[in-house]
Amino acid sequence: MKPVRYAAYGSNLHPLRLRARTPSAQLAGTAYLPDWSLRFHKRSIDASGKCSISQGSSGVYVAVYGMSAADKRELDRIEGVGDGYVDATIEVPGFGDCATYIAAESCVDETLQPYDWYRELVLLGCEELGLPRDYARRIEKVAAMPDPDDDRGRDRWKTVRMLRNCLAQSIK
Repeated sequence: MKPVRYAAYGSNLHPLRLRARTPSAQLAGTAYLPDWSLRFHKRSIDASGKCSISQGSSGVYVAVYGMSAADKRELDRIEGVGDGYVDATIEVPGFGDCATYIAAESCVDETLQPYDWYRELVLLGCEELGLPRDYARRIEKVAAMPDPDDDRGRDRWKTVRMLRNCLAQSIK
């Protein structure tokens, strides 16, 4: 069966993070979508803002992955398709049609902030993929807040540290 092409833009940017969720995921490359914008306005069940993309002109970078159809279905479940995200298809230059997730209109809230660990996961993906520094700076400027759930926060920061260590190892 033909692999599914998936365009990641948020916490799934980092290859190791995505592979932990979908073992068949293989990075095919990155692309720039000039007519889309990255937003942290998708209301999550944890009351924070998660990433989505919307039509706009600030531009967004995506990582395109190939993965099995079974892993894509699992990612749909993890991401909450039908419960906050809509499974969408977008045209990605150099890759053609790719599956991605877009916040359902009913789950968009412009007042939300991401948790600090979530924004850091997005930034680590940018760094791992060598995305332009000015793009990462825009993400760094997004206001973020500490996670009020100490246990979840500690767990997610552990993931961040693990990914940082992997990045440091690959630089050596």
